[in-house]
Amino acid sequence: MATDVHSPLPRSATDLFGDPIEDSHPLWLNPSKFSDTEFDPESYISDLRTFVPFDTLRSELRSHLGALKHELVELINRDYADFVSLSTKLVNVDSTVVRMRAPLLEIKEKILAFRGSVDSSLAALQSRLKQRTQANESREVLELLLDTFHVVSKVEKLIKELPTVPADWPSGTINSTEKGQISNNISFQHAENGTNIRETQSMLLERIASEMNRLKFYIANAQGMPFIENMVKRIQNASLLLDTSLGHCFIDGLEHRDANALYNCLRAYAAIDNTTSAEEIFRSTVVAPFMQNIIPYGSPGTVGTSSGDDLEQDYGRIKQHIQDDCKFLLDISSTENSGLHVFSFLANSILKEVLSAMQKGKPGAFSPGRPTEFLKNYKSSLAFLEYLEGYCPSRAAVAKLREEAVCVEFLKQWNTGVYFSLRFQEIAGSLDSALMTATLVLSQKSSNQEYSQSLVLKQSISLMDCLSSCWRDDVLLLSCSDKFLRLFLQLLSRYSNWLSVGLSVRKAGNVSANSGFEWAVSASPDDFLYIIHDLNCLVEEVCGDYLGHVLGLLKSCPPEVLDLVKQSILQGGDSLKVLQPLVINSIVETLVEKSVEDLRQLKGITATYRMTNKPLPVRHSPYVSGVLRPLKVFLEGERAATYLTTELRKELLQGSASEITRRYYELASDLVSVARKTESSLQKIRLGAQRRAGASSDVSDNNISDTDKICMQLFLDIQEYGHNLASLGVDAATIPSYRSLWQCVAPSDKQNTISL
Repeated sequence: MATDVHSPLPRSATDLFGDPIEDSHPLWLNPSKFSDTEFDPESYISDLRTFVPFDTLRSELRSHLGALKHELVELINRDYADFVSLSTKLVNVDSTVVRMRAPLLEIKEKILAFRGSVDSSLAALQSRLKQRTQANESREVLELLLDTFHVVSKVEKLIKELPTVPADWPSGTINSTEKGQISNNISFQHAENGTNIRETQSMLLERIASEMNRLKFYIANAQGMPFIENMVKRIQNASLLLDTSLGHCFIDGLEHRDANALYNCLRAYAAIDNTTSAEEIFRSTVVAPFMQNIIPYGSPGTVGTSSGDDLEQDYGRIKQHIQDDCKFLLDISSTENSGLHVFSFLANSILKEVLSAMQKGKPGAFSPGRPTEFLKNYKSSLAFLEYLEGYCPSRAAVAKLREEAVCVEFLKQWNTGVYFSLRFQEIAGSLDSALMTATLVLSQKSSNQEYSQSLVLKQSISLMDCLSSCWRDDVLLLSCSDKFLRLFLQLLSRYSNWLSVGLSVRKAGNVSANSGFEWAVSASPDDFLYIIHDLNCLVEEVCGDYLGHVLGLLKSCPPEVLDLVKQSILQGGDSLKVLQPLVINSIVETLVEKSVEDLRQLKGITATYRMTNKPLPVRHSPYVSGVLRPLKVFLEGERAATYLTTELRKELLQGSASEITRRYYELASDLVSVARKTESSLQKIRLGAQRRAGASSDVSDNNISDTDKICMQLFLDIQEYGHNLASLGVDAATIPSYRSLWQCVAPSDKQNTISL
């Protein structure tokens, strides 16, 4: 019976009676793309998220997942009969399994038997390999022990064969009779060729040293073995004999200056890594004797006294001895490609003995209590170190010399910090003593001709002397140049503080006894001219020649350091420059106070015209001619002509005139204001009396009022005052307070135009 392939599938009960499943999706969600082979979920979601919210996207995907699960359940329910009948179609499976079990078990037994055979063979092989490894290790240990024994025996034999070199043996060759005394059946080829015994002995010692070096290697690899421990005494004896013989040969070579013997001995010392012994022998044999002659230090009576602590001559003699007695060994130890660079005779032999001799024979040379001698000795010591560095064959050797413990200890002996403290107290104390005087002291024709022609006050000269002391050759230590620069700035700050505080005390007028600023209160305006002159000279000197001198001393410093030093010194000069306006203001205040004493006389104008019948004034008051007299006398004085520049003169004149005019305006405006208020009160009283008497109140008094007379007198006075200003070179019309004063007292028809 044919089946219609187009017949619809049977529908389940869920399809008939269940809730309808929504299979509609938004236009942006296309589930068919999920089955594409090139589908990428991450890129698909990232594209959708550009225009679809994440929550909406997640909700739609979950809805699609639920639809897929529902479809799967429906498919299983629809074809459930086929799933159940699948197992019933497997016929005669049990008999097939039984037939296959026997061959599989047989194969398993064979595999297990083969595996056991392989495991036993592997265990036997591993056991043999382990035995072989142990045998190799034992053989290596045995070979090591045999080599050690052979090397020890060889070293002992070679030590016994060392020739004996008498102390008085000539440096020439040995004869045939003496050859036989050396041998013990050993033929010395070098001796037969005419080589001296010292060279032969040194060559043999070098050979022994190389064997000892190899012996040390064997011992290091055989630590803790009983055989080696039993040979320790023999090895120690051999090492001791080698050191003794090598020391005697080295000393003999030094005494006879045998270059070949010394070269071989040094190679032997380097081979056994015992450079300290060679350096110590050279120090005690060669360096110590001439150091004992230069700086005796054997007994307490030979300790250097204060008069003998100078090291410059001693260093000269030491350098000569180094050139004569030490140079030959230094040249040998610096031979190129010789392997002798491990020795440091400069530090551990020469410098070590020099330091020891100085500590015992001249301990006072290190004392900073005498700064001048200390600085001289310190500079001589640095020059000596530079001389020693001249024997170094390379920069690496120089760096190594500077890092040696002896060199570091040598430099530690010079306490430059205490030296600077003493110099600080000396220099700063000198300036403090000069600034604590109660008056400004003029300099006499002192011994210091460098500043006597420019600076006037002893306080300023003392400052310049102290500033120069910071960078003098007999004071400055380049290693403390930063501290001396700070001291330089502190000296400028101390001087600036002394001057600025003194001016403040003068302005406040409350100086106390022994405060150190009495000079400021007692100083006259002419005295302040000295200060202005000295400030200009100090600024010019500090920012000019002084700056160049300091930069020249520090020329070895990096450019960025020099820039900082230059900026610091220029800032110090600026700290002095800013004091000049303060001094000028103090002069102006003093001159103004003297002028105001005459200005106070204008109060008498009120008494002259109040309630009197005096006519209008026609000439100025007598006090006007004295208002500017203090300023004129000051400017025409000898000191002003000598120490005031044109710019300072103009600045001081303008400042004084403006301040005097301002005070003039304050007094005159107060006087006019009081006069007008008084006149107004009197007129009210007069009008009241007229009303009570029945007189007509509209009858006006055509007489000139007292206030008009007072204003006219003041007007005449300020005209004369303007003439006096013009005689000093000041245009009164340019002063704002003068224009205000003119408008205050001038008649109404002249208030807008200032006419003198």
